[in-house]
Amino acid sequence: QVQLVESGGGLVQPGGSLRLSCAASGIIFRIYDMSWYRQAPGKARELVASISSAGVSTDYADSVQGRFTISRDNTKNTVYLQMNSLKPEDTAVYYCHAVRSSWSAALGSWGQGTQVTVSS
Repeated sequence: QVQLVESGGGLVQPGGSLRLSCAASGIIFRIYDMSWYRQAPGKARELVASISSAGVSTDYADSVQGRFTISRDNTKNTVYLQMNSLKPEDTAVYYCHAVRSSWSAALGSWGQGTQVTVSS
């Protein structure tokens, strides 16, 4: 059974940093594309960052470009999201997503999410 467990969320002041982790089990991690999504209150879920199965290719939403970095460690079955220069508009529940490389994202699996709150 696929299991994705996010951690690292919390409360941080504007300009601060957080590092999110997503530990995967029940899958052959090295053949899965991984992504981070987020959903703020009253807004649709949006793609924040993605990384290909081998870690060669990454993509970022314009709103986080230059501030966030996605990475993965295929020896630890874990994907990370380093978030720097955080802004109040980054406040959201952040979700980890995994899908077999080349498959539709709709066939993927979701974690339960971790709350990130950026506030003074």
